[in-house]
Amino acid sequence: MMTFPFHHHEVNMIRYALPALLLASVLPCYAQSPATDVPLIERARIFGNPSKTGAKLSPDGKWLSWIAPRDGVLNVWVAPAGDLAKARPLTDEKTRPLRGSFWSPDSRHVLFIQDKGGDENFLLYGVEVASGKQTNYTPFEKTRAAVLHISSKIKDRILVGLNNRDPRWHDVYSLELATGKLTLVQKNEGYGGFLADDQLKLRIAEKPRSDGGTSYFRISDGKIESTPLAEVGLDDSQTTAPAAFTVDGGTLYWIDSRNRNTAALVAQDVASGKTTVLAEDGRTDISNGLFDPRTGRVQAYSVDYLKQEYIPLSDDLKADLAFLKQNTKGKFSVTSRTEADDKWLVAVDPVTAPASTWLYERKAKKLTQLFVSRPELEGAPLVAMHPQEIKARDGLTLVSYLTLPKSVDAAGSGKASKPAPLVLLVHGGPWARDGYGYNGYHQWLANRGYAVLSVNYRGSTGFGKNFISAGDLQWGRKMHDDLLDAVDWAVKQGVTTADQVAIMGGSYGGYAALAGVAFTPTTFACGVDIVGPSNLFTLLQTIPPYWEAGKQQFYKRMGDPTTEAGQALLKERSPLNYAANIQRPLLIGQGANDPRVNVRESEQIVDAMAAKHIPVTYVVFPDEGHGFARPVNNIAFNAVTENFLAQCLKGRAEPIGGALKASTAQVKHGAEFAPGLAEALQ
Repeated sequence: MMTFPFHHHEVNMIRYALPALLLASVLPCYAQSPATDVPLIERARIFGNPSKTGAKLSPDGKWLSWIAPRDGVLNVWVAPAGDLAKARPLTDEKTRPLRGSFWSPDSRHVLFIQDKGGDENFLLYGVEVASGKQTNYTPFEKTRAAVLHISSKIKDRILVGLNNRDPRWHDVYSLELATGKLTLVQKNEGYGGFLADDQLKLRIAEKPRSDGGTSYFRISDGKIESTPLAEVGLDDSQTTAPAAFTVDGGTLYWIDSRNRNTAALVAQDVASGKTTVLAEDGRTDISNGLFDPRTGRVQAYSVDYLKQEYIPLSDDLKADLAFLKQNTKGKFSVTSRTEADDKWLVAVDPVTAPASTWLYERKAKKLTQLFVSRPELEGAPLVAMHPQEIKARDGLTLVSYLTLPKSVDAAGSGKASKPAPLVLLVHGGPWARDGYGYNGYHQWLANRGYAVLSVNYRGSTGFGKNFISAGDLQWGRKMHDDLLDAVDWAVKQGVTTADQVAIMGGSYGGYAALAGVAFTPTTFACGVDIVGPSNLFTLLQTIPPYWEAGKQQFYKRMGDPTTEAGQALLKERSPLNYAANIQRPLLIGQGANDPRVNVRESEQIVDAMAAKHIPVTYVVFPDEGHGFARPVNNIAFNAVTENFLAQCLKGRAEPIGGALKASTAQVKHGAEFAPGLAEALQ
C-alpha cells in the first residue's frame, strides 16, 4: 500500500493509490585484519533480532516504548522516560515478531497491529501501560484494520478503518480506547481512502477513477459532496494527494505534482481555496515533513535524492536541525516528538556502524544516547555505501547505491582496486525506492566478498511523476533494461566483470531475478528470487480484495488482463512462459501464506523447470507471507542463499549449520543443486 508519511501524527489516512506490491549481547572481538582477510560477520548478527528498535516517546513525555526481544521474539517494552532501567515487556507474542507500535493520544495505551502467519489480516491491539491489560480492538476474522487518524486534541478515541463488511472497502469507525467500543462513522461504498481533521471529522474522501486516476471530494456534515474538490489523472496519481490538516482545520497540506514533475509541498487555505507552494525540488519528490505537534503547521520538510536531508521552512526548528546535523555522526532522522515539543527522539545511522537512538532535549540543546540497535555489530568490519548516478540508454538518470567489499576498497573510497563478483540487488514495489543508509543485505554480501549494486530503475518512486510513468507497461522491458545498463556501468567502472554478476531481489525484485534468468539467460551467473511473481496474469487475478481501489492503476501501469492486448502483453512479460530458456542456477524462496504474490507464482515456475529437467532450488516457509518476518526463517533462507552464491560467484560463505533446523523451512525441490543443503536437512 502506498502511504504518504507527510503527517504530524505519524499515522496515515487509509490510501490505496497504488499498493507497493511487493514490499526487513556480548560484543564480538573483531581483529584488525588486512583487507583480504576481513573477519566473517555471522549471519545471525545481521539478520537476528535487534537488541532494541522502534522507540517512541509518549505524547506526555513520561514514557518511552520500543521493540525488543522477549524470550527470543520481538515484543513491545516500556519504561519511564527518565529511567530505562525500569523497563518491562508489555506484550507477549510467542512466535511472530511485532514490527512496530505507536502511542494512544492519552499516553495510557501502546497500540500495535499484528497478523497471523503473514496473511496481512492485521488486527489492532492496545495495551494499557499501567495495568498491562491487552485488548484486541478489532476481533474479526479475515479483516484488515487500518488506523485512519489519531488526534492530539481528542485523546479518548481514534478513527480506524475496517473491511469486515466488504473486503474491498474500509468502513470508518470511531474507537473508544478505554472500552473498545466501535461506532460507525462512515459506511464506505467504493472510496479508496478518507482524510480526517484533528476534531476526528472526516473532511475528504478519495475515489478511484476508471483511468487509474483519483477524484477527491469534500465531506460536509458527514455527507460526501457530489462535485470533486480535485481531480488527479493517472500520471499524477502516485505523486499527488492531500496529506494533513492543521489542528485548527484552516489549512490543508498537499503533496502535489500537478503542473510540475516532482511533488511539491503545497498549503491550501480551506476557506478561500487559495494554494501556496511552500517547497519543491527539481530532482526529487517532497514526501516527508516535520509538523508542530501543537498546531499541525509544517516546520520543515525532507528531500531524499542521493541522501535524505531536512530543510527548515521557518526559524522554529532551524537551530535544532543545525545542532543535530553538527552533533550526530551519520544520517539523522527525527522519529518522535512529545506534545509539548520539548523532547525528541533522533535516530542516527552512520552506515559503517550500527544505528543508535538518542534523546534530544530542545531547551538545553542536549543529546543523550539511549541505545544502539545492534550492539553486536559494534566494531564489525562494516563498509560504506556510495550513491551513484547511472545513465540509462535513453538518458534517464538512475539513482543507485554501490557497496564494495573491503578486499577491493580497503579505504572505503567507492573505487574498486580490482573487479569483484557483483550481486545486483533489486528492490520490490516496483513503486518504491532504494535509499542511502545501513542495509543489512549490502553489508552481508559485501562481507562475503561481493560488490552490491541497488538501482532505482524507472517506475521507482521519489524522482518525480515522469520517472514513475516511464515504467508504465515496461515490466521485463525498459525497467529490466535499466538493470542491464547499471550492470554495464559497473563493468565499465571496473567494479566487476560481465561473467561474475548475480541478480537477486524480493517481490518485484524477485520478478526481476526471474526475468533476468528467463529473458536474458546468459547475462547473469545465477538468480535468487524471493516471493517474486512468475505469471503476471495470475498475479493480477489473485491480488488482495482490499486493493480494489488500486486495481485500475495496476492495469494501466502493468497491462490490462480484461483486454486482448493487455493479456498478450502480460503473457509476453511473464517469466513462466520462458522457463525453458533458463540456463543458470536459480534459487526461489516463498511464504506459503503470501496474499500479494500467491504461492502458486513460485510453484508454477518450479514445476515448469522441473518438467524440462532444469535445475532449480525451491524453499517454502509455511508460517510466512510476503517476505520472511521471523528471523529464524530469514536466517535460514539467507544461509541457503550465501552458500548458493558461493558456488555461483566464488565468494565465501558461513556454513548452513543448524540454520534450517531452527526454522520452518521446507525444501520442496532441488536440494541437490544448493551446496550443503541436502546435508543440512539430514
